[in-house]
Amino acid sequence: MEAPLPNLFLADLDSSLVLTPSTVRDACHAIRRNRGSWLARLRTRQVAEIIAYVAEQWLEPHNGFRMRALSEGAAELGMGPGTLARGLDAFLRQLTLENLEGIVTQDLGDARRLDDFSAGVAEVRGGRSAIARGPALLAHIASGNIPVPALQSMVFGLLLRSAQFVKCASGRTLLPRLFAHSLAATEPRLGSCLELASWPRGNADLDAALFAEAHCVTATGSDEMLMDVRSRLPLHTRFVGHGHRVSLAYVSNEVLSTYSVRRVARELAADVTAWNQLGCLSPHVAYVQEDGAVSPEGLAVAIAEELARREQDEPRGPIPPEDAAAIVARRDIYRLRATLLGDGSDRLRFETAFRDPPGGVALWESEAGTAWTVVLDRDPRFEHSCLNRFLYVKPVRQLDEMLRMLEPVRGHVSTVAVAAVDHRATEIARELASWGVPRVCPVGRMQEPPLAWRHDGRPALADLVEWTDMEST
Repeated sequence: MEAPLPNLFLADLDSSLVLTPSTVRDACHAIRRNRGSWLARLRTRQVAEIIAYVAEQWLEPHNGFRMRALSEGAAELGMGPGTLARGLDAFLRQLTLENLEGIVTQDLGDARRLDDFSAGVAEVRGGRSAIARGPALLAHIASGNIPVPALQSMVFGLLLRSAQFVKCASGRTLLPRLFAHSLAATEPRLGSCLELASWPRGNADLDAALFAEAHCVTATGSDEMLMDVRSRLPLHTRFVGHGHRVSLAYVSNEVLSTYSVRRVARELAADVTAWNQLGCLSPHVAYVQEDGAVSPEGLAVAIAEELARREQDEPRGPIPPEDAAAIVARRDIYRLRATLLGDGSDRLRFETAFRDPPGGVALWESEAGTAWTVVLDRDPRFEHSCLNRFLYVKPVRQLDEMLRMLEPVRGHVSTVAVAAVDHRATEIARELASWGVPRVCPVGRMQEPPLAWRHDGRPALADLVEWTDMEST
């Protein structure tokens, strides 16, 4: 067993340590003081170079932080090392100097906005310039399903040169701690501007101590949690919350040829297995347009075959008993409605794709346990998946039919992945944007958004900063 991490952060200390409001306040004062004496004086490029260097080190196969993440972290999250590695690498590859400076330019209009007064064309004409500044103390309330949102929040806070206090989810501290330790190992003064801790939800005294010190609070979690946090923040404290969202895929019939259906199935399976389908960007349902050369049923069979193959190469890993029980119960519901084809071996052959399953339902599942499930259901209403590699496939006639079925979750859709030929993909994206979808991407990339993507349709950095305008004489 590897040695414990050094006690740099509150989250590193023995779990028997009882945190007090005074402890939280003192930690906030310390990181804010350290930030003022060093971090706040750096320029954007200097911070971006440190972040990019740390990301490069994490991508090295024998990096100690990476190896520990893939062993202990996978166990903590309840997923296979391969699944964790794929998700982490997709995020870390985005942390390049070009991308980090690019998001500053995209969100703030100029790569120098956090360093000096600068001006765009319209500002020059108006005799104005402006500088943006990040919060002196940024507090993050992290969710526990997947680690990337917490890591990304830390990266954005560093770009803004903010002191940061990360309240990790209970039992989900290791990945944020490892990332923070890797930053501190590269530049100890950077580590002195960070604090990580964990305490159970409902500890109002500790929450109040943190909220009273923070200039801005970000939170990721359930809508109920966000409402609770917002209600308890001081009036002057800025709040940025990301609540419950669902995602899905739309497959246009022109890509359902015998030549391309396998590729579409591989890409959908990649989306389902990424982070074991636990993130808000993972698909619950794949809506498949009818009248293609291969039927929606044929695509469902191909997805099932691909999920079976991926289970061999990238096992899902153990899940909590209650989650496994939910999958078994949901399978039983559809098994009662479905007439299965032949024996278990026949059900996974692509050649057995059928046009009209009796009862409008068919089920494919892993041979042992709950590793993966595909349900074909001709009822087009949106259905929340059990997650953990459980996908619905629902035939529709047109995109309009899918959008009608999504009305109950309007305003809660995060991402729609589209499989279509190029010109049709643009038309579909335009219709989805008009309906209110904040992100459209190709299938296979749902859980790999660009660093500069606008989460829930909002800019990543611009929501966190304040501005000072200067008018020329």
